[in-house]
Amino acid sequence: MDKLKLQQIANEVRKGIIEGVHSAKAGHPGGSLSAADVFTYLYFEEMNVDPENPRMEERDRFVLSKGHNAPGLYSVLAQRGFFPAKDLKTLRHTGSYLQGHPDMKHIPGVDMSSGSLGQGISAAVGMALSAKMDGKDYRVYTLLGDGELEEGQVWEAAMFAGHRKLDNLVVIVDNNGLQIDGRLEDVCSPYPIDAKFAAFNFHVIVVEDGNDFDQLKAAFTEARETKGMPAAIVMKTVKGRGVSYMENNAGWHGKAPNDAEYTVAMEELEKAGEALCQR
Repeated sequence: MDKLKLQQIANEVRKGIIEGVHSAKAGHPGGSLSAADVFTYLYFEEMNVDPENPRMEERDRFVLSKGHNAPGLYSVLAQRGFFPAKDLKTLRHTGSYLQGHPDMKHIPGVDMSSGSLGQGISAAVGMALSAKMDGKDYRVYTLLGDGELEEGQVWEAAMFAGHRKLDNLVVIVDNNGLQIDGRLEDVCSPYPIDAKFAAFNFHVIVVEDGNDFDQLKAAFTEARETKGMPAAIVMKTVKGRGVSYMENNAGWHGKAPNDAEYTVAMEELEKAGEALCQR
């Protein structure tokens, strides 16, 4: 798929994020928006998945370790055809299958329930080990927030993955520099992120702009070609990317836009989509 088409899909993913969080009057738009491009690349370019057969044995697995960014995952799953996009407006509503964190028992395309930070990467490591032990070819991808790296369990999982040489595992870090309480380096700095993963025997790929599809393509190609060790893609992104007043603003980590803010956000994304269509 060409870059322009991916950009158009990512813009629709961002619109779905805003639709869901606004309808729920709760949720986490900031990190969902920063990861919209990598969600799009994974599900439309990188991973072997089939919306018609979401549990197929040979599928690649994805674990959203930063489970609070479920609005982003749900939006890309809807765009990929796992369930109707209109259901995004039921986010967090009583009786909806789209709750605040991913639920593998009720949502097509979700491979692991997640939400408690640090646990997702551990589950992904277990999946990758299982594939190795069973002689299977599927790959496992997991997305972590940079603030999530403050959890000790992350590094226990990384130590195990590096020791076991799980080259079918790709750990992706959404390094947008902000977490719920402010700037990463002010709260509890995990820097240098690249050096830490390298110390745990990962092949580390730093992406200077994780919202750029050319750079994402190069990173995932390099990760797929890496043998004998797991890969860590540390991508620098913009929190709230695509909505001007949310960009680089920690206050939008976990807050829903009101009606006026929703209108502004959707107008901006509509204009962005129109500009892409004119290219």
